[in-house]
Amino acid sequence: MTKSEWRKKIKNLLISMEANDRKVMSEKIAVQLFETKEWRNSNFIGITVSRKFELDTTFIIKKAWEEGKTVCVPKCYSANKKMEFRELGSFDDLENVYMDLYEPIIEKTKDISKENIDLLIVPGLVFDKKGYRIGYGGGYYDRFLQNYQGSAISIAYSFQTAEQLPFEEFDVPVEQVITEEGCYI
Repeated sequence: MTKSEWRKKIKNLLISMEANDRKVMSEKIAVQLFETKEWRNSNFIGITVSRKFELDTTFIIKKAWEEGKTVCVPKCYSANKKMEFRELGSFDDLENVYMDLYEPIIEKTKDISKENIDLLIVPGLVFDKKGYRIGYGGGYYDRFLQNYQGSAISIAYSFQTAEQLPFEEFDVPVEQVITEEGCYI
């Protein structure tokens, strides 16, 4: 399958999930994330705010706040395809932007440098056993991951995994993929 075909297939599966199944499985995956040394040792966590059909990240964000961790969420700039992370102290500091994404309001948040982020939860639609992923096609995370020194982990439902995916020289794999069934790689 091509990247485009994978995107369509997995997005349709995500959209068709029952809300309760999404909630239960998202929390199960989050608990497994909390048990990793990467989570325990992190102070600054980079994570996206999920959209309705995606694996729910609100539970993870709230847990990070409870543990006194700094939560950083991405702000994307489509003109130059750059992405920065900004500290999120409240869900009230978000705005709904293009593609139904929730991003930090610049006036209410502060920039966090790439070097400060210990753990980056990398989103994607499908992942393979080598850590390669197919995202939404913008390339923001592949660019951000170049020269990133912290831990890069992805969280996904088991149906978002594949034996092998097409990848290109600029694609950057993650170290782990955690599903409701355990660590995939």
